[in-house]
Amino acid sequence: MAPTRFHDEAPDVNDSKNFIIAIALSAIVLFGWTWAAERYFPTAKAPAATVEQGQAQPAPVAVGQAPAAAPSTLKNRSAVLGASPRIAIVTPSLKGSINLKGAQFDDLVLLSQRTAIAKDSEPVRLLSPLGARSAYIAQFGWAGPGAPGLDTVWTADGTILAPGRPVTLTTQGANGLRYQLKIAVDDGYLFTIDQIVTNASAQPVTIRPTGLVSRSEKSTDLSTWTNHVGPIGVFDGKADYDVSWKTLEEAGAGGNAAANVSGWLGFTDKYWLTALAPVGNPRLATDFRRSPSGGYQADYALAPSILAPGQSLDSKTRLFAGAKEKKWLDRYEDEGISKISKAIDWGWFEWFMRPIFGLLLVLFRLTGNFGFAIIGLTLIVRMIMFPIAQRQFKSMAAMRKVQPKMKAIQERFKDDKPRQQQEILKLYQQEKINPAGGCLPIVIQIPVFYALYKVLMVSVEMRHQPFILWIKDLSAPDPLTPVNLFGLLHFTPPHFLAIGVLPILVGATQWLTMKLNPQPMDPAQQQIFSIMPWLLVFIMAPFAAGLQLYWMTNNILTLLQQWWLYRRFGLHFSDTHPVET
Repeated sequence: MAPTRFHDEAPDVNDSKNFIIAIALSAIVLFGWTWAAERYFPTAKAPAATVEQGQAQPAPVAVGQAPAAAPSTLKNRSAVLGASPRIAIVTPSLKGSINLKGAQFDDLVLLSQRTAIAKDSEPVRLLSPLGARSAYIAQFGWAGPGAPGLDTVWTADGTILAPGRPVTLTTQGANGLRYQLKIAVDDGYLFTIDQIVTNASAQPVTIRPTGLVSRSEKSTDLSTWTNHVGPIGVFDGKADYDVSWKTLEEAGAGGNAAANVSGWLGFTDKYWLTALAPVGNPRLATDFRRSPSGGYQADYALAPSILAPGQSLDSKTRLFAGAKEKKWLDRYEDEGISKISKAIDWGWFEWFMRPIFGLLLVLFRLTGNFGFAIIGLTLIVRMIMFPIAQRQFKSMAAMRKVQPKMKAIQERFKDDKPRQQQEILKLYQQEKINPAGGCLPIVIQIPVFYALYKVLMVSVEMRHQPFILWIKDLSAPDPLTPVNLFGLLHFTPPHFLAIGVLPILVGATQWLTMKLNPQPMDPAQQQIFSIMPWLLVFIMAPFAAGLQLYWMTNNILTLLQQWWLYRRFGLHFSDTHPVET
């Protein structure tokens, strides 16, 4: 009887082993994904809203927070701005001023961008004056004897710089040279600076036009494998994402210089860009560097010119200072700034992402809501993939219909696995079934999913865009979580525990779609498949709500398509017989 008892207990032992394997593999997936996501696929920013007493409220935001080790000599920004003569900047997109002392672009806010989702929150500040916290300036001048510097006070022929109202700054050098900066601005984010120097002396002078962007600290946005933040440029038609805060720190005073290149350079944050682009793509000497005090600078110099008495030298540069909105970047690229759209780190799938993003913007203009635009995009993608999905579901339905025959083969040849596989393959051939027929739609969806992920992560157009109800920012995680009873309890759970409603719905709909698929015979695989949808809840929780909305909508459409097709084949949702994989 012992042998019989042994055989009776063997399945339980195998099931236990399979269960342990399933748990181990699930843990590897969960923690392995966490490591990979933090390293390669950073999640969305912290939620822009919290839920209190069942109502969505804007999350508190620290505006203009000083760095931890801010020097005691820093002054209030308003005091610094009031300490020197200025020209006001007034455009539909920008507000600020130009400092006449040093001709510095050092005061600029973006009127269409807010620091928080609340409508009365402050506009995003991009440029800030020297002497105040988070100093960030742009400046244009010349390298040469007697050239104007930071202490030079310029004379202006106007008090307001606006679209159609340019301003000219003038100063006279002690060496007989006359310097002018003719500044114009459009209705977007582009300044055009015409640098003119005239030699009124009796001697020839060697001089070269220059420009710089300088910031006192690096961006608070993280630079990641999927989204570059920091020093950036396009040189000779190629975007350079290799220079980083770290490389400048390691280079020290040596910086990162290049000679005889053309293009543009500057600094990029996640959503904002400040870039210098000489007109006409002249040959430049460029440099990125870090100062001993901890600041960072990007600068360029044109080739030196010998200016004879009575001659003038005229060079133009464009300064982009604003949000990386696709419509403006594309427009300025069409106007001659080489590949400035590369300021958005599109990544490998740029050829696919840009059309996806363009379609999203069209749908947004039609619906007025980015959430509905994402749902519309999902519908369009499903319609395009409908023929492929039909083949997939037909293959799945056929697999389910032959499951009784497969079960019989497995029972008949349970002790002869090679023969069992041969008979199953023969059955596939007789019934004209392709067991791998369901893979293609999944493969095709990968670039769509990644493209949407990137769009949500890098496009300023998605920033602070609401959907409905409690979803106030589609680029941030879902803030409504059962951990604090949907806001009824007065505490905000830690970020890693704040599992929102949308990721729970993603997991639930994913579980339903997997239940409708032919189930594997192997117990370990069954257990992994049953656990994976709920692991997906934790995996998706930190991601942007817009991405969760896309996945959930896609799952619902998959369920509807499966229901319709199964009815055609005379199958019911309860027909979930396992099949061998």
